[in-house]
Amino acid sequence: MRHRLLFVATILAGSFLLFLVQPLVARMALPRLGGAPAVWNSAMLVYQALLLGGYAYAHAIGRWPIARQAAVHLGLLLLAALTLPIALADLPAPSPGLEPLWVPLLFALTIGPVFFVVSAQAPLMQRWYAADASAGDPYWLYAASNLGSFTGLLAYPLLFEPNLSLGAQSWVWSLGYGALILLVGGAAAVRWRAGGVDAPLAPAASEPIGWRRTLLWLALAAVPSGLMLSATTHLTTDIVAMPLLWVIPLGLYLLSFVFAFNARSALGHTLARVAPVVLLLAGGMAMVSQGAEGLSTGFATVLMLFVVAVALHRRLYEDRPSPARLTYFYLIMSAGGALGGLFTALLAPVVFDWVWEHPILVLAAAALLPDRPLIAWMERLGLDPRKRRIAVLLLLIAAMVLSGLLNRWLVEQNDALVLLGMLGMAWCGILLLGYRWAMVAVLAMLMLGRGGYQTLSASIDGARERSYFGIYTVRDYESGDRRELTHGTTLHGLQFSAPADRREPTTYYGRDSGVGAALGLLPQLAGPEARVGVVGLGVGTLACYRQPGQAWDFFEIDPEVVEFSRGADGFTFLRECTPDAPVHIGDARLVLERFPAARFDALVIDAFSSDAIPLHIVTTEAFAIYRRTLAEDGLLVLHISNRFIDLRPMVAALAKEHGMTAILRSDLTELGPGISPSVWVVMSPDAGQIARLIAARRDLSWERPPAPAPTLWTDDFASILPYIQWQNILGK
Repeated sequence: MRHRLLFVATILAGSFLLFLVQPLVARMALPRLGGAPAVWNSAMLVYQALLLGGYAYAHAIGRWPIARQAAVHLGLLLLAALTLPIALADLPAPSPGLEPLWVPLLFALTIGPVFFVVSAQAPLMQRWYAADASAGDPYWLYAASNLGSFTGLLAYPLLFEPNLSLGAQSWVWSLGYGALILLVGGAAAVRWRAGGVDAPLAPAASEPIGWRRTLLWLALAAVPSGLMLSATTHLTTDIVAMPLLWVIPLGLYLLSFVFAFNARSALGHTLARVAPVVLLLAGGMAMVSQGAEGLSTGFATVLMLFVVAVALHRRLYEDRPSPARLTYFYLIMSAGGALGGLFTALLAPVVFDWVWEHPILVLAAAALLPDRPLIAWMERLGLDPRKRRIAVLLLLIAAMVLSGLLNRWLVEQNDALVLLGMLGMAWCGILLLGYRWAMVAVLAMLMLGRGGYQTLSASIDGARERSYFGIYTVRDYESGDRRELTHGTTLHGLQFSAPADRREPTTYYGRDSGVGAALGLLPQLAGPEARVGVVGLGVGTLACYRQPGQAWDFFEIDPEVVEFSRGADGFTFLRECTPDAPVHIGDARLVLERFPAARFDALVIDAFSSDAIPLHIVTTEAFAIYRRTLAEDGLLVLHISNRFIDLRPMVAALAKEHGMTAILRSDLTELGPGISPSVWVVMSPDAGQIARLIAARRDLSWERPPAPAPTLWTDDFASILPYIQWQNILGK
């Protein structure tokens, strides 16, 4: 067909812009939202809702003559252009607890008009393409659409973020939007010259679609969408909490359409065939809640997401209607995607205390996969129906026994037997393919054996709480001598039970750590009435460095953390050491702006969430706030321990930019009981204070910072790529 490339280019351009703008706006919002995984999920929910609106609009006007469609669509594209260049909506900060509503509103007001109208162009272009009787099946263009989406998503962290400021990114996106308007106009002109633009397209009622088929489309679209978000939460909460991982599940989800919506894709056919095997092996770890599983579990999770998404989307493609019902099909698909996002991003955090939505969606995926045997062993053995039922029952009993054994081997840390148990249970599931609910039952038993019993036990015992900002687990050691709080992959705090040790600082805050040395010497460095601010409460461990006469303020974004540190059955550092110290709820950057200049003699920044880096607390604008609230001889103490990002060059550059002298203290060896390795930076506008600190603690090894980073992070420009420690990510 003539002009095929024009339609492909138009669809590619629109999809590229849609998925380029998602991380762009999330990056703009970072100084106001922080870096919790739930923020990204909330943003995704807004995008899915806007996509649903765009598809509904495309379906509504799809019955009109193309001339009228083109006029309306081009008019809306031009009207939405009035909101460009993209700038963050000016909303007041949310009250504590209202973040789940405030975040979607912020994103909707910021990007809503252009996202809505651009999202509609993919189904519209396919509809216009199919208006030519010689064009053939238009559904392959959806694969091209998702290829453009995947490219846009990948381009942001690799090309746009490292090389362009946010302002420049916004202008480049606006220019791309202008090019899209021209392409849409070109597609309309092609149809105009071809004639027939005033005739309505084929009536939508040409193919009746029952409610059962519609519900199947909804489910096949909802489960991969929800699984994409649950995999993101599961990865960044309990496995490897790296910001870059937030875009990987979405990228693979988009890429799955490229192979699924292509009937000639050999890879798509193969992946759909082996999907049950992958689901059994990788989905069997969906209830693992220990960060020590690391990269292997993270890789298995994203592999499972991709393969299962291909299989379910391929089943969706195989059940597609005729082109006359194309916009209705995409509308239901979009509604399914939004339902999956609604369940994962809004409902699950309220209902569940852990990412239980992840194993639920894995089981739902197993129930929706094509129900056909991988090995026709029953037919080859010539089993009659009665013998087949007996064989199914025996395999279920074997899987049940193996599930219990697997759990015991896991507790005993017998890795070889754990692997054999998993393979044995997976083999039971493979033999049961063709008996859908029996295979789903084996998968559930495998999940329970492979970490599910421990995860379920923590929920039953009430040891875990979930908030918008994370999942927290309290655990008392069997010895009864200590209690700990974990947040994702990170130990958030630990307290000894014995009265003599209960006030002793632990984990990253030991007396030989950088923060321990600085706060311990504060009376000598700043006088007996020093004023201290602590950003990031944790369990309140630092509170017991307070000495008589000092005034302390704590800053914490998550009210749930305050409950752990102040609750009657929680940790006692705050109650025993700083009972009268105020705890300010909210993002510390915004709260500190309201404090007077030179308010603190020591300001501690310890606000990292698991191993994720909230970039907005290490930009030059953030340091300007810290510097303003710090006394001229005050100490700024920054916790930079991180497995994946080396922050030392950037912190050195920020200290230099703001006229402060800095030293490093790496407390990595000869650690006492309850002490964790840590890296702290201590800096001050007064170089003499740093010299006095070093002289007073000559027993510690202090380091000078490395060469400063060549480019400062700002709210407008920041990239973690140059500072990633790939050897730690790859396990080398």
